[in-house]
Amino acid sequence: MPKTSVSAGAADTWSDAIQVVGSFNLSISGTFSATVTVQRSEDGTTWRDVDTFTAPSEEVGYDPILNYYRVGIDTGDYTSGTAVASINGYDVWPNRM
Repeated sequence: MPKTSVSAGAADTWSDAIQVVGSFNLSISGTFSATVTVQRSEDGTTWRDVDTFTAPSEEVGYDPILNYYRVGIDTGDYTSGTAVASINGYDVWPNRM
C-alpha cells in the first residue's frame, strides 16, 4: 500500500509523490492557517491541482487510472502553523510503459 505524508509549516512544501490507482484516502490534521492542495500528475513532473482544503479533513477518493499524487502547501498559500497531511493508496498497478 503506497503512502506519503508531509508536515508542512511553510509555503512550497510537498510530500513525496506516490502512484495510486483505485481507492485512496486523504488525512489532514494540525492547527494551521494555509491552503493544503492535493495534486495529480500523469508523469510525476507536470502537476495539476485536484482539490484544496483550509481546515483539517478526512476524505476518500478514487482514480480509475494509475496516476501520481502528492499533497502540500503551494507558494503563497501559507500564513502560519503546521498542516500534517497524508495520502494512503490501496491498490497499485505496474508502472506506466
